[in-house]
Amino acid sequence: MGLAIVHSRARVGVRAPEVRVEVHLAGGLPAMHIVGLPEAAVREAKDRVRAAIQCAQLDFPNGRITVNLAPADLPKDGGRYDLAIALGILAASGQLANEALAGWEFVGELALTGEIRGVDGALAAALAAGAAGHRLLVAPGDGAEAALATDVDVHTARTLLEVCAALDGRRQLPRAEPATAQPGPSPDLADVRGQAHARRALEIAAAGCHHLLFVGPPGSGKTLLASRLCGILPEPTDAEALEAAAIASASGRGLDLARWRQRPFRAPHHTASAVALVGGGADPRPGEISLAHHGVLFLDELPEWSRHALEVLREPLESGSVSISRAARHCDFPARFQLVAAMNPCPCGWAGDPSGRCLCNDEMIRRYRHRLSGPLLDRIDLHVEVPRLPPTALRPEAPGGEASERVRERVVAARALQLARAGAANAHLDQGQTQAHCRLAPRDTALLERAVDSLQLSARSLHRILRVARTIADLADSAGIETPHLTEAIGYRRLDRGSAREAA
Repeated sequence: MGLAIVHSRARVGVRAPEVRVEVHLAGGLPAMHIVGLPEAAVREAKDRVRAAIQCAQLDFPNGRITVNLAPADLPKDGGRYDLAIALGILAASGQLANEALAGWEFVGELALTGEIRGVDGALAAALAAGAAGHRLLVAPGDGAEAALATDVDVHTARTLLEVCAALDGRRQLPRAEPATAQPGPSPDLADVRGQAHARRALEIAAAGCHHLLFVGPPGSGKTLLASRLCGILPEPTDAEALEAAAIASASGRGLDLARWRQRPFRAPHHTASAVALVGGGADPRPGEISLAHHGVLFLDELPEWSRHALEVLREPLESGSVSISRAARHCDFPARFQLVAAMNPCPCGWAGDPSGRCLCNDEMIRRYRHRLSGPLLDRIDLHVEVPRLPPTALRPEAPGGEASERVRERVVAARALQLARAGAANAHLDQGQTQAHCRLAPRDTALLERAVDSLQLSARSLHRILRVARTIADLADSAGIETPHLTEAIGYRRLDRGSAREAA
C-alpha cells in the first residue's frame, strides 16, 4: 500500500492551472482507475503508462491503482498527464523516492516505448510553474518554447527511463535553452507610392493604437498599406511578447520560435466563421482576435463578411478580451488587437472614381454599405479614403514614400508621451482619462459640438474623436489639443458623414 503525489499542469484556454496527480496503490485484484473528470484521452492513459513502464524495464505493480487528478471539478483532457501518472505509480510502488518528486512539475505524453512527447501550451505551463517556484520537465520538442519563460528552471528528458535515472541521482537532465529569435524583415512603407492621406492615417493609428478602415477601389493599395502597419509599431515589451507567444502555443497551431518577438499580423479570409474569429469549440481555443493580441488583425473585403461574424467583434474591440462560455467550461482570452479593415465603396468597387465606370445605383450602394452596422463603425476611429492612383505615380522612376524606420521613430516618441502621461495608448483611455487628458479650448469645444450635431455622431464617436485628436497632438509634440488637431480628427469620420447625408 502506497501513496504518491506528483504535480502537473492542465491547459484551460491560455492558462495552465496546477493539477495534483494523486496515486494510491492498494491490494486487491489488478486494476487501474483514473478519476477527476478525465476525458477519453486521459482515461486511455492507463494503457500508455503500463506499456511505457514495462518497456523501461520497470515493474508495473499488481494491485488496485487509483489515480486522482485534483481539483476534481476541472475537466482534464489530452495526454499531458501521462508522465506524471507514470512517475506517481513508480513512487507509490517504492521504485522512486517521494522526496525526489518535490519541487518538480511534469508535463508530457508517453509513447508505448516510454518516449516523452510534446504537448501544446508548454509556454503557459512554464510561466505558471515559474510563478509557483517549481522546476519543470518537458519533452525535448517543448524545451525551447518553455525556456522562453526566463524565471523558471526547465529541463528536458527523452524517455521515462532518463527521468527515473535523474530523480535517483544517477544522471543530470539537460537544461532547456530558449530559441534565438530571428525576426525577418518587415514590409517597408517606402514601397507605397502616393497615398499621403492614407499614410498619415496609418501613422496616427500606429501612434495611438487606433482602429482603422480603408475605403477605396480595387488595387488602390489598401492591403499594401495594412501590411505595413506592424513595421511602424513600437517593439513589444517582454511581457507582451510572452503573452502573445503563450496564446499561439495554446492555440494548437504551433508557435514560430524564430518570430515570437514580432507583433502578430493575422489576416483571416472573409469566409471565416464567428467561432474562428473569437474562438470557441467544445474544448475552447483562442480565435483570430486572440492570436492577434498585441498585434494587428486585418479584415479585407469587410462587407463580404457575415453579419454575425462582424457583430461578435463589437465587445472585444472595446474591452480587449473575450469570454467563451460552454456548458462545462468558461474561458477568458485576451484580445487587445488593433483592427485594420478594408472595403470597396460599392459592389463594383468604383463609386466616386473620376473615370465614371461605376455601374451601381444609389440603392445598391446604400445596401452594400449597410452591411456594416452603425455600432461597429462607431468603434473604428479612422475612416480613410484611398483613391485610385494615376499611372504616372506608379512609374519606376516615381518618388517612393517615406521609409518605415523614420515613421516608426515618430510613432515611438508619441507612444512614449502617452505611456508617461496615462500609462496606456490613447485608444485605451477610459472615460475619466479622456476627460482629463483630452481637454479642449472653449472655441474647440463648440466646434466639436457643431460637428456632432451636423454629422449625427454618438457619444462613443465623440470620445474617439478626442482620443484621435490627442494622438495627432502627440505626434506634433504639442502639450494641448489645438484646432488643427481637432479638425483633422473630425475629418476621419468619413462614413459618419455618409450616413448623415443619407439620413438627410
